Amino acid sequence: MAHITLPEGYPGIRGPMMFRPETAKPLNELVEVLLRGPHSLTQGERELIATYVSSRNDCVYCQTIHGAIAAHHLDGNEALVQSVKLDPEEAEVSEKMKALLTIAGKVQIGGKSVTTEDVERAKALGASDLEIHDTVLIAAVFCLCNRYVDGLATWTPTDADFYRQRAAIVAERGYAAAARTPGVPAGQAGR
Repeated sequence: MAHITLPEGYPGIRGPMMFRPETAKPLNELVEVLLRGPHSLTQGERELIATYVSSRNDCVYCQTIHGAIAAHHLDGNEALVQSVKLDPEEAEVSEKMKALLTIAGKVQIGGKSVTTEDVERAKALGASDLEIHDTVLIAAVFCLCNRYVDGLATWTPTDADFYRQRAAIVAERGYAAAARTPGVPAGQAGR
């Protein structure tokens, strides 16, 4: 049960966003730019960063929904998502992606945990300044989102198919657009 009275039927971050839509709008717009905007990292790779950070923060809702979205973008490869959550250095992702996930993991601990060596490793493996910047920002934003969701004790569905269905909607419509789409039932808008 949530710590405050949130609109019924909206899981995870959706409940607080429905409670305070004026703060939901800029947050959804930021996530839309970071995870879906034009970029040299694929949408699946950026969703993996969000999933990994959410996993490290033990935010079940966020790691599950973003893991499902990542898998959707990665041809349904749920095993890859799980392996990234468990140990990105052993996952079947590029060396550059492993370096970026290391940076994301360090941001999750605290921004000052990121070292010059971490950044140099990522650059040596082909990461651009934009990719490093956005990895740090995705990690920071998802620490915020994870704490928002768990700090209010929001409802977290347990049905894996719920997350797969939501992933398809978000992948098609995006974060900001899905939140505004009329006729989408409660719990089906936005993330």
